[in-house]
Amino acid sequence: MASVFKLGRDKKKRHAPWYLEYKDELGKKRMKKGFTDKGLTEKLAAKLEMEAHLRTMGLIDKDAEKRVEQEQTSIEENLADFEKSLSARKATEKHIKLTVSRIRKIVNGCEFQRLSDLKADDVESFLTDLREDETSGFGFRTYNHYLQAIDSFCNWLAEPRRRRLKENPIAGIPRLNADLDVRHPRRALSEAEFSQLVSSALTSDISIQCFSGQERARIYILSFMTGLRRKEIATLTPRSFQFDAEPPTLTVEAISSKHRRKDILPLHPDLCQMAREWVAGLPPNAVLFPKLAKRRTWLMVKKDLERVGIPYRTDEGIADFHASGRHTHITQLLRNGASLPEAMKLARHSDVRTTMKYTHIGINDQARALARLPCQDIVRISRGIDGQNASSTDNESHDTTPGSGDSTPAREGVSDSVRQKKSPPVKDGDSWRRRESNPRPVIPR
Repeated sequence: MASVFKLGRDKKKRHAPWYLEYKDELGKKRMKKGFTDKGLTEKLAAKLEMEAHLRTMGLIDKDAEKRVEQEQTSIEENLADFEKSLSARKATEKHIKLTVSRIRKIVNGCEFQRLSDLKADDVESFLTDLREDETSGFGFRTYNHYLQAIDSFCNWLAEPRRRRLKENPIAGIPRLNADLDVRHPRRALSEAEFSQLVSSALTSDISIQCFSGQERARIYILSFMTGLRRKEIATLTPRSFQFDAEPPTLTVEAISSKHRRKDILPLHPDLCQMAREWVAGLPPNAVLFPKLAKRRTWLMVKKDLERVGIPYRTDEGIADFHASGRHTHITQLLRNGASLPEAMKLARHSDVRTTMKYTHIGINDQARALARLPCQDIVRISRGIDGQNASSTDNESHDTTPGSGDSTPAREGVSDSVRQKKSPPVKDGDSWRRRESNPRPVIPR
């Protein structure tokens, strides 16, 4: 039975609160602060005692009750735990910073305070308003990035081992088709343009972004001949190259790879020979291009292209570092006979549709592919048929009147004057005789 009492120091105080003591579902004594009114405190004690009894009987779901309690916790508190979780998963510092800042912007914009406030309609409406604001520069792709950030947070809250939410409250908000709103289209360089880019860097006597012309040329060549991203090239050391393997390979460690998996790529024979010279004399763990991950590589490419008269931006798009290296790498693979699955594997994409976005096949490429269709036999046969048609037309122009030597002879045994006689009509009285003489076959069932 629950008891109601005042603390010893408060017994003579009229407005001091009452306390109650009761046993929970585990039989453990619990003390809770009540009200200044004794009657209300007694009702609270009876309520808590009844709930403990119902839990003991299994009539109250403890997990659901705990979840309701968790849904009242603040979003900021849970967001701090989510940030720690991302760090524990070895996410990059940039990814953590962007994800948390995007979530916080949505939470503040929708005025969410507690987990129970999270609503799909409010999130979608807020992001739509941002996208429709012409001054915000908020495109379809950015919309999807923000939606992905808040979605990952809600999925984390609803994980079975965590269960801070019963389910993801914003699941089902559709992503936008980013192809309909491309803000920064990229273009691949042609073989001649890339050669000029490397030549421009090699003959340059100025330093751009702390890299000499020779260093820039090496970076461009690595990007083009391997398809590696800027941050992946920034982590390469002599230990990354396996020159004596068969075939020679290049290893990108999982911590440096974008998809957090260890990648082993084959090395082009020419790159293998050049890279041996580049790493000669360097310690095994020495980084080939220090601080490349934080440099503005697009500026390097832009200045080296402009130096040889190649525009950085055209109607097709911009030729930044990612475009001149990785986009050109994948495009040239397909132009020179690689299959789409092979290009996808070399690009380390998990979906062929992603590889297609890196493939810049223009009208000239299409014309060359079309010209390679095996049409010689078709053309020869077609010309032969046309010749036969021409000779038959000449034959038809000859005199074909009856009596001429070119007239077609009539078929033997057939006379136009001979006509087959029709059978006499069948009378009703004769129908049974025909059925008797031609019985219908019995079809087994």
